[in-house]
Amino acid sequence: MEDSIAEVVSWIALIVAPILGIIAFLMVHILPEKIAEKKNHPQAQAIKTLCLLSLVFGGLLWPLAWLWAYSKPVFYKMAYGTDKGDYHEETLKEFKERKNNDEPETL
Repeated sequence: MEDSIAEVVSWIALIVAPILGIIAFLMVHILPEKIAEKKNHPQAQAIKTLCLLSLVFGGLLWPLAWLWAYSKPVFYKMAYGTDKGDYHEETLKEFKERKNNDEPETL
């Protein structure tokens, strides 16, 4: 009886625990991506790419992605006039056309 209980526990430890560990590892690694999307970070796609690269490199890049997701882009506002990303709604070409149409002509 005790051997059968030990056998069940060992199978759970060998199969279920690694699966749960892998799922937890993946969920933690996509946190910076989710934070960047929630904050409407203009470089969210790059943060997503860094999260994927972090999986390849064993999590070494993950702290950098975490910090990047919480940082405010400094030069983005100077270049595009806003510090919010709108990468889901329009392409870069559409953004440039809209920006050119909004600016008054100077002589």
